[in-house]
Amino acid sequence: MTAVTDKPVARFIERYLAEIEAGNAAIFAGAGLSAPAGFVDWRELLRDIADELDLRIDWEHDLIAVAQFHLNKTKNRHRLNQAIIDALSSTPAPTANHRRLARLPIRTWWTTNYDGLIERALEDAGKIVDVKSAVSQLANTRRGRDAVLYKMHGDVSRPDEAVVTRNDYERYALDRGPFVSALTGDLLSKTFLFVGFSFTDPNLEQVLARLRLHVGVNQREHFAFLRRRTRLANESDDEFAHNLARHRLMVDDLQRFNVQVILVDEYADVELILAEIERRHRRQTAFVSASADDFEPWGRPAVENFMRRLGHAIVAKDARLLTGLGLGVGNALFTGAVERVLEGGRGRIEDTLILRPFPQHIDDQARRERVWEDYRQRIIPDAGVALFLFGNKRAGDEIVLANGMVREWEIALQHGLTLVPIGATGSIARDLAAQALADPDRLLAGLDQGQRDIVARLAEPVADLAELIEPIARLIADLRGGR
Repeated sequence: MTAVTDKPVARFIERYLAEIEAGNAAIFAGAGLSAPAGFVDWRELLRDIADELDLRIDWEHDLIAVAQFHLNKTKNRHRLNQAIIDALSSTPAPTANHRRLARLPIRTWWTTNYDGLIERALEDAGKIVDVKSAVSQLANTRRGRDAVLYKMHGDVSRPDEAVVTRNDYERYALDRGPFVSALTGDLLSKTFLFVGFSFTDPNLEQVLARLRLHVGVNQREHFAFLRRRTRLANESDDEFAHNLARHRLMVDDLQRFNVQVILVDEYADVELILAEIERRHRRQTAFVSASADDFEPWGRPAVENFMRRLGHAIVAKDARLLTGLGLGVGNALFTGAVERVLEGGRGRIEDTLILRPFPQHIDDQARRERVWEDYRQRIIPDAGVALFLFGNKRAGDEIVLANGMVREWEIALQHGLTLVPIGATGSIARDLAAQALADPDRLLAGLDQGQRDIVARLAEPVADLAELIEPIARLIADLRGGR
């Protein structure tokens, strides 16, 4: 099992995550990404066709040639079209890797696959996808798109246009030249991660080669997952030695295109690595759950000043702030965050501050509760850290505990956020801190012992709320750094 702490893996995670945060990341997906969903690979797709040609598909390395041989013999590609439809027209659920990648803010996707798993995963993640599988679609832009998916070899819905045979590959620059131009531009300006890709596709090889000739040693860095070569069943010593040497040479050869290979022991390791990338990305965003109608014993001005300073401190640690503008304290938090963005020259406010005010004007209580539940389920998983402060509200003439904060705690726990209750602020936050400290292995699972000690100190009563700012900010910075 490949550990995420291995030096090459750790370096990759750090560098690719930086590209994600900068908006420069792209994905290139091959057949290996879809295989765990149950789709057959090209070898299985062509098995019956090869049999008709009296070829043993397991002995064939040039599968494009097999497809061409079939076309040469039959003068008709109906069987190839039908094989694609039969193999790929089912609609299995996207894999865990599809879903993890789709949840990341990656806007550029390329694939040689014909199936619809990538677009489905992106749509399930709430994103608008602009799919480009034909040249005629390249000039059009889907309004409000969150991601562009280039299906450079076509789509299962149009198998007659799919790139399958040697003829198709030879005519690619003529028939699909704009795809070559678009891919060349993206390889120049974005950092790609190749997932489930074997680097045997001649179209990509030609694009990479031309790019290398044009820019030489100034090529942008890209990354690729490849499995370490292990001995296969019935493979002789000589065969294994030959194939292992060839695999190493192929890995070395990718350096010509500045593709850094991340070797994994099993394809399951890719899921662990992507999970770590997602975890670290989400930890860049802190969700603040807070509300107050009763500001005692500090008084409203002191509470508002504390929340303003807290918003400022969170943004000062280069974290994104996600807030629903909680009753009584949300505006002060928002104000401090905006002040820090403006004084720090951090660019656009919306890149640092994510505001999700709760819809208020729903008279029917049952419907309002349903809407709020759905709303919480949608916004909280976007963060990786959740802070809980205060948590009281007015019900008639009484001050009661804010049950909405309890629900946000439960949802945050369900989605694996790192929970940070600030018990010193009282009300629900005090109760949540007591629960967490009584069961730290479950409720503070995202924190090491030193960080848990900070949560314990943050649960102790304070005369001045300002005392809480420094330890909270330090904890946010520590978590954001992935330590």
